[in-house]
Amino acid sequence: MSESEEIIRRYERRKLIPEGRYSPLNASTYMSEQEKERALIKMIKREKLEPLGNKRLLEIGCGTGINLLQLIRLGFQSSNLFANDILAERLMEAKKRLPNQVSFFEGNILNQNFDDEVFDIVFQSMVFSSILDRDFKKKLALKMWNWTKPGGGILWYDFIYNNPRNKDVKGVSLSEINDLFPVQNVNFYRLTLAPPISRILTKVHPILYSVFSSLYFLRTHILCFVKKPS
Repeated sequence: MSESEEIIRRYERRKLIPEGRYSPLNASTYMSEQEKERALIKMIKREKLEPLGNKRLLEIGCGTGINLLQLIRLGFQSSNLFANDILAERLMEAKKRLPNQVSFFEGNILNQNFDDEVFDIVFQSMVFSSILDRDFKKKLALKMWNWTKPGGGILWYDFIYNNPRNKDVKGVSLSEINDLFPVQNVNFYRLTLAPPISRILTKVHPILYSVFSSLYFLRTHILCFVKKPS
């Protein structure tokens, strides 16, 4: 079975996760999302990506479109956004949620033949940790890099640790990111309180998320921007 077929099977198994675990109404979810958005804004400022309205962005593994909605709110134009997902049902939900001007591409992103250096930003969130085949990761990273304009970059959000209770995912360390792309230094922020801890603490009070996420070793994800030299 191919890696793309395995990825689809892994996402099918995730349907067994209790409904509502990742609801935006849960304190654990909205506290981590607010933290991530603040880090994203800092990254945009730090990398001098403004103005956002003229930036072309491709999201690989867009899911139901939540990230792209956020990016539109931050200033990206929907006509400059391109959304891909390997799962037809998730892409259908994204189409319902997002403006019609967004361009949608279903299926294995490795089969897409975009021109080289056509996007200012290629974005992935929680995709690479669901890819277990090393060659698939390398091929995808190369595609992403080729599609990115000089001076643009790869926007990345994913977790860095393995989950011993979930064999369908594998953390992607900062050193592995450096290996996937031909760069020496990657600007990043370490964030996101470990979700199992977050879900327990925020049931007591949401403010406990901020208290415990101040402990660096409890942060399990990174947000980074891999800049392509001009």
